[in-house]
Amino acid sequence: MSLPDAFADLDEIWEFIAADNLSAADGVLKEIYEAIAPLFPSLIWAMVAPNPSSRALRFQPVRDFLIAYAPDEKPLLVIAVLHGHRNPRVLAAILRERK
Repeated sequence: MSLPDAFADLDEIWEFIAADNLSAADGVLKEIYEAIAPLFPSLIWAMVAPNPSSRALRFQPVRDFLIAYAPDEKPLLVIAVLHGHRNPRVLAAILRERK
């Protein structure tokens, strides 16, 4: 399960990459979806992160992106898919907005 904002993140990622290479854009989204799928039955591979909002969040890296999700939500909730090279303060601000 994911928030509408997470779907918007995926659209933005695809559009940005697709401007140069449609096949690469499709490949990156495929990798992100493949990284999200195993999170539902097992959370072993995730990194615990400081809590920038009221939810306990974990992050799963995929290429240069971070999948932010709330593992305690049932069903699991994907909060955001963001570029991992953003300033950590900007990342925290975005995640706080998506409580």
